[in-house]
Amino acid sequence: MDTMQLITEEILPKDQDSACLIGRAWIPGNPEGPSPVWIADKKVYDLAPHSPTISELLELEDPASTVRECSGLEFIGVLEDLLCNTPDENRDPTKPWLLAPCDLQAIKASGVTFVSSMLERVIEEQARGDWTKAEQIRKQISGLIGDNLADIQPGSNSAMKVKEVLLKQGAWSQYLEVGIGPDAEIFTKSQPMSAVGTGAEVGIHPGSHWNNPEPEIVLAVNSKGKVAGAALGNDVNLRDFEGRSALLLGKAKDNNASCAIGPFIRLFDEEFSLDDIRQANISLTVNGPEGFRLEGISNMKQISRDPLELVQHCSGKHHQYPDGMMLFLGTMFAPIQDRDVPGQGFTHKVGDTVCIQTPLLGSLINRVNTCDQIPPWTFGTGALMRNLAKRGLL
Repeated sequence: MDTMQLITEEILPKDQDSACLIGRAWIPGNPEGPSPVWIADKKVYDLAPHSPTISELLELEDPASTVRECSGLEFIGVLEDLLCNTPDENRDPTKPWLLAPCDLQAIKASGVTFVSSMLERVIEEQARGDWTKAEQIRKQISGLIGDNLADIQPGSNSAMKVKEVLLKQGAWSQYLEVGIGPDAEIFTKSQPMSAVGTGAEVGIHPGSHWNNPEPEIVLAVNSKGKVAGAALGNDVNLRDFEGRSALLLGKAKDNNASCAIGPFIRLFDEEFSLDDIRQANISLTVNGPEGFRLEGISNMKQISRDPLELVQHCSGKHHQYPDGMMLFLGTMFAPIQDRDVPGQGFTHKVGDTVCIQTPLLGSLINRVNTCDQIPPWTFGTGALMRNLAKRGLL
């Protein structure tokens, strides 16, 4: 299998010179450990003496200004060198490499926030996770519902009227409930410290035979509910597991290496704000080992709930996150392009390379493997605390 190529100019945002980018890197030494880092002029600097965790850094009133004003930062290396050393297959453990750009934050996700993916969730439910029934059900559901739900405001009076009609027609679904009902779907995607970053393998449960990537924007939210920045994410989806039962959502979503976030968190400043997120197009490319290629685009203008509304559904007086959270915003991308058998649609194969990209956030690149073949997750919150204490950073 070819080594993943992480090219600096493709990984970084198009306006890299004005972007304030933070991430995490594993820094070898005695003692070794993970550090928050600042990426500036394609160089990587250690932020740990100023802020030992990304979570703490995002609690600052103006993280971007604070990072830019830090002086005396230790130079870790050139970004190109860290990128070359990040994929497992050519890792030199004596040199630094990149990690996912979050640490103590809860990893949450919003589901069914786009009409196109909402209809695919309904199809999964009706098919009971059986891909062979998907195409026929897709035609039936589309004929009944069409795309007239796209302009409906979730929770509005018009949405409730649509619900009444669909109930009478026997077409109502739990996915339509969260898609156009008053309450958004918010679930725990993965555990703090468990996300993988760009260049890492991303995991598919070995028991799944119908699955897909989910290209999304991920908001970096601090403990006060303030959005401090954003990254890209892959909310790996097992269509057969969730389709069999919504109660399998946890098993479908939270597996070894099934959550990818990166390449960096871009902090909000005068050059980049939530309005840029609202206007973003997220592109997806999957290149298979057999030459298969899949492309798609998710347009944030078509999201049914504003990103800030999703944050409010997740965090507020009803729920707090003292270490902050990384919140996936959902995707409109649900691939139906046939890969092998006509009517089967898309599913991953081991060796697929997934690239999620948007100009202002750069590119998140991962290779697909099964969860049981990827090195197990062993460095959790307890390990981080012990490591920071050993390094004199607590």
